[in-house]
Amino acid sequence: MLVLSRKVNQSIKIGDDMELTVISIEGDQVKLGIDAPKNVDIHRKEIYLAIQEENTNASDANLDILKNLSNGISGS
Repeated sequence: MLVLSRKVNQSIKIGDDMELTVISIEGDQVKLGIDAPKNVDIHRKEIYLAIQEENTNASDANLDILKNLSNGISGS
């Protein structure tokens, strides 16, 4: 993991088209501004993990349905 120190209004570039800027620091909370192309998904980590879990659950459910259909067809 790369660790960088930045002050308010200082930025970090990621590649050619993304920039993170420290907007403010208040107590133990840091506000970041993110400038990235519209096609780049940006989520808080807990939201990203919840999305991944939902996708996995939906995929597992669809796989179960397909298995049941397959068993029904081959069992006929």
